[in-house]
Amino acid sequence: MRQPLDPDMFDPACPSGVTPFRIGDKWAGMVVLCLEDGPRRFSELQVPLRGVTPKVLTETLRALERDGMITRTAYPEIPPRVEYELTPLGRTLFEPIAACREWANEHLPTLLAARESFDRAR
Repeated sequence: MRQPLDPDMFDPACPSGVTPFRIGDKWAGMVVLCLEDGPRRFSELQVPLRGVTPKVLTETLRALERDGMITRTAYPEIPPRVEYELTPLGRTLFEPIAACREWANEHLPTLLAARESFDRAR
């Protein structure tokens, strides 16, 4: 017989509730990878992330900045120039992102087959 689930398993006081799981969202992990080689401007990030809207990219950058993963530097120039750069904390995301990419590489065909099967059954 299975044990009942612990009602405190997701205790609001648990620090896991504030972890940056947003790296699993559609764009944040890709933004982190785009910044691996150094600071980039918003327009530079839009090139490889061509499917993201400016609004969503802005929201993603703000969320990463809020979590201390990136810094935003505005230079007092005309025209204005803003650059985004990974912080040391943001650089610690490379290992978990690599693990996610490895998992996807190994399991993507199975995942896609499961989705296709599910969608056909509906």
